[in-house]
Amino acid sequence: MIVEHPFGTIKRAMGASYSLTRRKVSVSAKMALSFLAYNLKRVINILGTEEILKRLRQKKKAVLV
Repeated sequence: MIVEHPFGTIKRAMGASYSLTRRKVSVSAKMALSFLAYNLKRVINILGTEEILKRLRQKKKAVLV
C-alpha cells in the first residue's frame, strides 16, 4: 500500500507543508484535522453527498432506537 500519496496531497492541495504552531499537541491537532478533511473529501468523491447523508441518517436512527 502506498502511503506517500495522502501526505503529498495534503501538503500540496491543502497547504499543510509546514505549521505555524510550535507545540506537539497543536501540530498533532492541525494534522489530525487535515487528515480528517482529506478523508471526508475522498468519501464525498467516492460515494457522493446524497449517499453519505443517507448513511448518516440510518446510523442516527440506529443509535436513537
